[in-house]
Amino acid sequence: MTSHHTPETVVCIANEGNEASLLLWRIYKTLPDADARSEGMLRVVDEEGEDYLYPEENFAPIHLPAEMRASFERAVRRQQKTNTTKSPRSLKVVSGPTVQRSRKRARGA
Repeated sequence: MTSHHTPETVVCIANEGNEASLLLWRIYKTLPDADARSEGMLRVVDEEGEDYLYPEENFAPIHLPAEMRASFERAVRRQQKTNTTKSPRSLKVVSGPTVQRSRKRARGA
């Protein structure tokens, strides 16, 4: 991806080292994160509604038709709501085969 604009949806095209976390050809929602993009990473929302940082070369941007996008966004919000009630949010950075976990920084800090 050469644009600095974060695509709203991406499809996974590579998952080497992250096979348990990323499913090939699965569509994922992304969240804007300028710092991550400057490091060549994308913030991706998983099936449980949590966001992870992955190398952007693992994904290709896609455009969902409007009628599909609304349903997709509802499903993502439902997953995020379910996840919020289960456990505190944390930041997970995935770079190669190693997962690093740290507390998400408070906004504005």
